[in-house]
Amino acid sequence: MSTITTLTTALQEAGMRVTPQRVAICELLAASHEHPTAAMIYDELKPRFHSLSLATVYNTLDTLVGLGVVNVLGHAGDDKVHYDADTEPHVNLACISCSRIIDIPSEHVTHLDSEITAASGYKLLGARVLYYGLCPACQKKQAKLKRQ
Repeated sequence: MSTITTLTTALQEAGMRVTPQRVAICELLAASHEHPTAAMIYDELKPRFHSLSLATVYNTLDTLVGLGVVNVLGHAGDDKVHYDADTEPHVNLACISCSRIIDIPSEHVTHLDSEITAASGYKLLGARVLYYGLCPACQKKQAKLKRQ
């Protein structure tokens, strides 16, 4: 999991000013298990930072993704791009009904990273394994609707 320090240091090294708004974006990403979208981050932080723009959120996220300290997950059935500050090897499970994304640790993904590095010579900055399906709560809702 990327920490606030990891994220803000990456921004500094990329030549970006580390403003209070960018620190807040990093804090939210580092603390979140929700896999937020840019709009979710903006909506959460706007009441605290009236001068915050959606462009600042997107630019900050794009820089963090480009530096390999945040992963971009794509959409989870909601046509919105989600972000994950946990760049350690793991599996993401996305529910296509409620768009919730959860993390599942997997030693297989860790071994796969090692295998890929050894075979390719690449310095991996992160990995993304994203499975789509229906979470248990949405499965129950669907089963209940079918019984009605």
